[in-house]
Amino acid sequence: MTESYSNWIRRVIRAVRSERNLLVSLFDSSVPEPVDQLRRMIVEGFGETITTRYTSAFTSGNPYVVAQLARHYAVPADRIVCTTGATGALSLIYRAMLAPGERVLVENPGFDLFHKIADTYGYGVDYFQRRGDGFTIDPAEVAAAITPATRLIVLSNLHNPSGMALSADTLAAIGALAETRGIHVIVDEVYGDYIEPGVRPPPAVQVSPALISISSLTKSHGLSTLRCGWIVAVEDPIARIRALAEEIDFGVSNLSHAVAALVLEHPDLFEGYRAGMMERARPIMASYHAHWLEQGLVSGALPAFGCIAFPRLIGIDDTLTFSEWLADRCGVVVAPGEYFGMPGHIRIGFARTPADVDYGLQALTDGLIRYRDQHGRDRTE
Repeated sequence: MTESYSNWIRRVIRAVRSERNLLVSLFDSSVPEPVDQLRRMIVEGFGETITTRYTSAFTSGNPYVVAQLARHYAVPADRIVCTTGATGALSLIYRAMLAPGERVLVENPGFDLFHKIADTYGYGVDYFQRRGDGFTIDPAEVAAAITPATRLIVLSNLHNPSGMALSADTLAAIGALAETRGIHVIVDEVYGDYIEPGVRPPPAVQVSPALISISSLTKSHGLSTLRCGWIVAVEDPIARIRALAEEIDFGVSNLSHAVAALVLEHPDLFEGYRAGMMERARPIMASYHAHWLEQGLVSGALPAFGCIAFPRLIGIDDTLTFSEWLADRCGVVVAPGEYFGMPGHIRIGFARTPADVDYGLQALTDGLIRYRDQHGRDRTE
């Protein structure tokens, strides 16, 4: 795709809003911004007095954010680098860990910024496939795709766009493979907190010294407005990453990361918000997904965790055209699989209010039937 997913979604939203008042966002891949909870943090932190969490983040990040992350990842504070979101984390790692002529090995289907950022800096990109309904990874296939120039492997867990979880054994096998080859693996864990705490695997950085964890508050908390991301790695890679950050980065926002510190210090408030949203939305999504399977509209499994699904549309191969038609006719926006390297699929974000989820999925159901019927007639006429 020549146009980025980010540009496409902005263009489609502008077109829908110019023609109609209704816009149901089933492309969003996080919970809605928790405005009430965020307001509470701001009032408590910046009401009559200014919170002590408002401090310089210039040298080593906000120390209160770092302290909370160190506790969560069970690592020393010096193994954490705070960034401007997970995208900033990914960009920083690429520049710190790659030299001209070196290559990145990226999962497919996958988040388009994994390869677009590498393309922007002139690094070569190769791909390995995640396969089947579970979008699993075969470590042997990853090994076969590694070239002498490969220095980084990039994958996500939970997987974006499918929402599927990577098994602990597979992640350990990839870590062992990377250790053997002397390379590193970036594991994007921005959706990891959607896995229920009782079955949540350890962060990737705890599995192997070759694995680098990145995450943020954007997907798990719905707080993209804070632009709070981070990198966690063992000594050698984090030293290289930190050295580059100190050369080219003038630091994350003192204000936004002060609020992020307050958020991280009140996990129950935000985890409860996320859990409540998913408890209401998931049964609706599961019901529609079962109906689609029965009616032969889609194939594929619904992920056990998370807020996204990536079904294959039966009888619709050009999901870019379908998605634009759906937005124009129904005011419902989904993410076409073309932007994740897998045409014929759409990514659905269902972490919305029950009314929005139900309306959006009903409109999507009607659209699937109408579009497929029309497409079938056009091909036979």
